[in-house]
Amino acid sequence: MYDIIGDIHGYADELIELLDRLGYRETHGVFRHSNRKAVFCGDFIDRGPQIRDVLSVVRSMCEHDAALAVMGNHELNALAFHTPDPANIDEFLRRHNAQNLHQHQATLDQLSTSELQAALAWFRTLPASFDGGDFRVVHACWDAVNLATLALANEQLGTMSVEFLQRATAKGDPVFEAIERVLKGPEMKLPGGVEVTDKEGNRRTRARIRWFESPDDYQCGSYCLPPQSLPALANITVPDHARPAVYPAKAPPVFFGHYWLPPTNPSPLRTNIACLDYSVAKDGFLCGYRFNGESILRSEHFHRVQSRTRLSHTSSR
Repeated sequence: MYDIIGDIHGYADELIELLDRLGYRETHGVFRHSNRKAVFCGDFIDRGPQIRDVLSVVRSMCEHDAALAVMGNHELNALAFHTPDPANIDEFLRRHNAQNLHQHQATLDQLSTSELQAALAWFRTLPASFDGGDFRVVHACWDAVNLATLALANEQLGTMSVEFLQRATAKGDPVFEAIERVLKGPEMKLPGGVEVTDKEGNRRTRARIRWFESPDDYQCGSYCLPPQSLPALANITVPDHARPAVYPAKAPPVFFGHYWLPPTNPSPLRTNIACLDYSVAKDGFLCGYRFNGESILRSEHFHRVQSRTRLSHTSSR
């Protein structure tokens, strides 16, 4: 059986505590469980204070068959950030502008050159998704068509090769659209010039959506993920350009991270849908799900560890 763990973002203390609570023990430098395996949803780097330790724990588990991992958008971003653009000698596939530098700065500060190169080499081995038969894991959105596009591109171009990354960062390319949806999730443009502020303080005119469901029973604000309570979005029909990847009710449970859900009691978003990102990097908690083969997900199978950052803030008040 498996334990699926959400976005870690450099919070190693919380990761080790969660693994301990789930019964994993460190032996010869590797955290193992006697009869279970961890599956990580990606986003290991950026933001947190212990990126080196997170990479060490997760990578050693994966290399010793104690865990599996899929790629997050931050791992993809890092690969593009450090890959020179063959078409422009002065640029990289992900621009080194102020916003991108800010997002990646914690990783740049904490890893040596050799550690960073080793991390990038490992990132290139990470798949976009994992299908375990009775459950599935992806960083942001399970879209069978887009996953097939990525599989074909990897076969033709080489997994995370320079050629693949060129296409994955070229707007308008089918590989770009596919990897954007799988690792970042579908978004919708908010109507009437409405803006929302994300947890990094960026003002956005687009919002992530409940891609796994049809918008028919939602209004614009409630169809956002997480929901937006802005009055300007109430009673507004979801625009036609929002393109979900509706997930069948009878399909195997799918687990993902990415969505920075508020730190409330974790529970399934639907009977076979679970998000495991509860904002550990923003005073929330690290979240995992103990999967025992069930087709209907259960709230009591979620496990969480409070962010040390939040605990320190609380204790200082």
